[in-house]
Amino acid sequence: MLPKSTLPLALATAALATAPMAHSQDFPDGPGKETVMAVCGGCHDINRVRTGYTPEGWHTVMLMMRNVQAPVPDDQWQMVEQYLAQNFPERPRPAASIIEGPAEAEIKIWPVPTPGSRPHDPLAAADGSIWYTGQLSNKLGRLDPKTGEVREFAVRTPRSGPHGLVEDRRGHIWFTANGAGYIGRLDPKTGEVAEYPMPDANVRDPHSLVFDQNGVLWFTAQQGNVVGRLDPTTREIKLAPSPTPRSRPYGIQVNSKGVPFVVEFGTNKIARVDPMTMQIREYVLPDPASRPRRLAIGPDDAIWYTDYPRGYLGRLDPATGAVKEWLSPSGTKSEPYGIVFTKGALWYNESGAKPNTIVRFDPQTEQFQTWAIPGGGDIVRNMDVTREGNPVTANSLVNAIGLVEVK
Repeated sequence: MLPKSTLPLALATAALATAPMAHSQDFPDGPGKETVMAVCGGCHDINRVRTGYTPEGWHTVMLMMRNVQAPVPDDQWQMVEQYLAQNFPERPRPAASIIEGPAEAEIKIWPVPTPGSRPHDPLAAADGSIWYTGQLSNKLGRLDPKTGEVREFAVRTPRSGPHGLVEDRRGHIWFTANGAGYIGRLDPKTGEVAEYPMPDANVRDPHSLVFDQNGVLWFTAQQGNVVGRLDPTTREIKLAPSPTPRSRPYGIQVNSKGVPFVVEFGTNKIARVDPMTMQIREYVLPDPASRPRRLAIGPDDAIWYTDYPRGYLGRLDPATGAVKEWLSPSGTKSEPYGIVFTKGALWYNESGAKPNTIVRFDPQTEQFQTWAIPGGGDIVRNMDVTREGNPVTANSLVNAIGLVEVK
């Protein structure tokens, strides 16, 4: 239901993008059907609605679509929402597997002030604040977890689709404009936003980003199928195509030696980028069905990844290419997503379980521990870590920001 100009934003649900196109007769008759077919199908694959949501979830989705000015007449929004909620309820989801363990943690949740904001990425800033990208509200937000106060900053270009988020050494907040083809930099003191456009018009969707130890910014573009680097000093941007077509470079992190690693969500590969030449080496994961979506790097520079469609946590040793995997506690449909390494363990989210969980995995004992996220959690797409070592989350569908305080 996104307008043509915001098509890149719709790619966040690209897991269903390969579904066959539907015909009008495939959808139940009823008030709202014609608008759904015309508006939703006019922008992206209409089959995406088959994912289904709870009534509360559909209401949030409608708020998201209104934020990006989907062309639905004002007097038809409620009718469309009712049609979708009635005919496309939430799909069956695995019950969350709650496992006791040695760690003590408390999960705190704060609502985001703009309805339908779709918080995408979180950032634990140096001053103790928690930032988030409001992908469909076109804003960046800053939460003070001590007071609960939230301040939001509008970005300059309409429908930018703020996505990835990272802080530089000067306290500037950098983000990827996933819907407008640029890297942005916000000065929190002035609210001013600088924009660094992609040098290739075909790369319209910068996705995730990370700084290396030298202050160079590395990023991915999923549909553009590239890995990029931006030198903040010279403002020069260089792009390196992924060797595998349609490999969809997704999550990105830098190891202790300043080497970027990327998970390729469109194929069963993890990539290593030479920081000097930008030459890309790919590691093939053993299962052809693997689709790694996010990654974290351990203190030994091992690459940990969440295999979203298979429901596995995996570990790649870049030195040997050896891979080991563990089934996530809530099973093959648990959809593990955002992940970090902190306090000697992996912490990640099961976005398909009901309710969503925060999972802790101890690499020494190979034991799992899990917590249910208050309010359901849906959906933690990425995570970050505070200076105290506590994971932070952005929970897209429930429009909230979270903090996991590890005791």
